[in-house]
Amino acid sequence: MARWLSAGGRCSWRRLVVCSLTCLLLLQLYSFSNRVSVEVEKMKLLSALHPFPLQEHEQVEGLILLPPFGLKYPHKINLNEEFLNASSTARTIFFPIGAVDPRGDAKNDKHYYRPGKTWLDTDGNPIHAHGGGVLFDEKSMTYYWYGEYKNGPTYHAQETGTARVDVIGVSCYSSKNLWAWKYEGIVLAAEEKNETHDLYKMKVLERPKVIHNERTGKYVMFMHIDDATYNKASVGIATSDSPTGPFEYLHSMRPNKFDSRDMTVFRDDNGTAYLIYSSVRNKEIHISPLSQDYTDVLNETARALVGHHREAPAVFKYRNVYYMVTSGCSGWAPNEALVHEAESIFGPWETIGNPCVGANKDFRAATFFAQSTFVIPMPGAGPGSFIFMADRWNPNDLRDSRYVWLPLTVRQRNERYVGLPLWSRVSIFWHKKWRIPVRENGESNYVIDLQA
Repeated sequence: MARWLSAGGRCSWRRLVVCSLTCLLLLQLYSFSNRVSVEVEKMKLLSALHPFPLQEHEQVEGLILLPPFGLKYPHKINLNEEFLNASSTARTIFFPIGAVDPRGDAKNDKHYYRPGKTWLDTDGNPIHAHGGGVLFDEKSMTYYWYGEYKNGPTYHAQETGTARVDVIGVSCYSSKNLWAWKYEGIVLAAEEKNETHDLYKMKVLERPKVIHNERTGKYVMFMHIDDATYNKASVGIATSDSPTGPFEYLHSMRPNKFDSRDMTVFRDDNGTAYLIYSSVRNKEIHISPLSQDYTDVLNETARALVGHHREAPAVFKYRNVYYMVTSGCSGWAPNEALVHEAESIFGPWETIGNPCVGANKDFRAATFFAQSTFVIPMPGAGPGSFIFMADRWNPNDLRDSRYVWLPLTVRQRNERYVGLPLWSRVSIFWHKKWRIPVRENGESNYVIDLQA
């Protein structure tokens, strides 16, 4: 009897241990299952907000500047001073040797942008489209890049001491892929002899932009027109029946009697277009709707960023929110870009910060040593993906100014990053070398060769 109780006790004890271990294991499995479910939901949320893996152009890329560059105290380099110093031994940091050449790049190296390097056209000549913008023409399914043609000697204007090149005209380049550009010529030429003309070569023509008017069929060009002292501060307008010109110059004006310097144009989804320009001697940004034929402004002016001293506006739209990238006013010296957003083109505009991501602190504080000029949608990429166009000016030799094209990503206001760096909702990512999204075979989803 005692042996039976003892054996039964041992058996009950074993069953108790087994049951306890089983319950503990079940609890662990339940807890693990709950944790997995939570992590899965987090991954679903994160995937919706910022898909894994990150697109190639959204990878954060740092920049390490290896000393000594021949400088006496490499650990005390002031990059802004070195940038403006034509004899600096650090010059190749900002103006790298080599070129992007669509004629000769190897197949596995095609379609890569290399910010800061010389960019050649399909004839092998450096592209001259500074301060410009890109128009996608739906008729021809072709991109057209317009800009200042600065292939002339740099000198300092007597009136202001500002580095400048005589006005040559507005250039045009065409492309099917935003990478290989064919030179279409000077589509609006300077005036060589008539000193009273707005386009006289000793005056100022800057930041040309072109939009298409579906009502009239005309291509309308806007540009900053000024005299040698920068006191005229007007907007010039020209039109053409073709995106490749020639453009006929119509007139200049001060929009609604306000001075106008750095400017851009923006065409909204409904066809209404707007002139956006620095005014009141760059103290504020003005926005004015254009007439139906796009050759004048309506009697309406919204004032934005009053007292902020911003210039070089680049305006774009994503999911019913308007965004504007601007530069500070520091002449040829680069400065910090800021992004502003608004639910209406007329504002109010809210400043949401510096969009630059990657490189290093000095590069971010100087907009990668470039200045904004335009923003275009990135073909073949996901929602909220754009290309940020900027100029890296070379005041010592303006014809050798370079282009800095970088990926720009926009997140919606209600989106939050989970487990990712909390950079701005509008982010411009630094890359020494990058390209728009491609398939596994290396071909782009949209690239069409110019020869095709």
